[in-house]
Amino acid sequence: MTTAPAPAATRTVTAEEIAAYRGAVRAALPAARDELASPVHAFVLAHAVAERTVAALTADDPGPVSVVHLGQDIRCRRLVRPGEQVTVRLDVLGARREPRGIRVALRSRLTGDGAGSTGSTADAAEPFAELVTSALLVGASCLEPFGEISGGAAAPAPTGAAEPATVVHEPTVEWIRRYALASGDENPIHLDADAARAAGFGSVIAHGMSVLALAVEEITDRYADGDAARIRGIGGRFSAPVAPGEPLRFDLQPDEARRVVRFSCRTPAGPAVKSGWVELTGHAARAQNGSRP
Repeated sequence: MTTAPAPAATRTVTAEEIAAYRGAVRAALPAARDELASPVHAFVLAHAVAERTVAALTADDPGPVSVVHLGQDIRCRRLVRPGEQVTVRLDVLGARREPRGIRVALRSRLTGDGAGSTGSTADAAEPFAELVTSALLVGASCLEPFGEISGGAAAPAPTGAAEPATVVHEPTVEWIRRYALASGDENPIHLDADAARAAGFGSVIAHGMSVLALAVEEITDRYADGDAARIRGIGGRFSAPVAPGEPLRFDLQPDEARRVVRFSCRTPAGPAVKSGWVELTGHAARAQNGSRP
């Protein structure tokens, strides 16, 4: 199989889809205090390119291949802007054989055209977001091992510890469905109970990225004064599915400066997201993200 980068994909991001995605994530929270994009929207934009890349990598496999999302790192220079034309370029960093299939690491870089910027045109030249996705291709066998799959850069080190916080949400079928429509990830295991049971789950399950995005919104509200533009990095490892109708507990641990917030997410069955972290800037960044004053 070739290890060349996947062809770049370019499209214009609308204000409507930005609002729909953030609104879906925040369905159980008060409305956002601004019209900025979710920091996790970068993953939504990269997801279609990643799906096509995985399909190409597993095209020679004779049997079915399913994708298990293991972990996600996102680094943000800024948020995506409404009306911006975004180009996604993806590289396959490495592949390794494991008992159930092949583990891969994918790096996506997102570059905008500068639309909505109040800064210099140089802003459009550099990627505004970089993502490293770790996934297990269950049932895959034809891809030869290569490269590195160590994941993204190390999570930022916290400085001391401030008062922790715990919040509990209860995902619903409607929340999962709304997230699926807003994100474009309409995998049947999130929408159809029969498909979920056929895949080995007791019911439909929430998207791992919906749980991560909800944690980011809680952290934005509590530690960034509701300003999503202050988020500079996000990471987490997915360890178990989240079913609707069960309590989902978020344990948040900010450092003393409120620049790094560690978090985990648990269901009654155990950890769902481990080693979670969010990095924040210490100042408002709204102007450079093209938001309204």
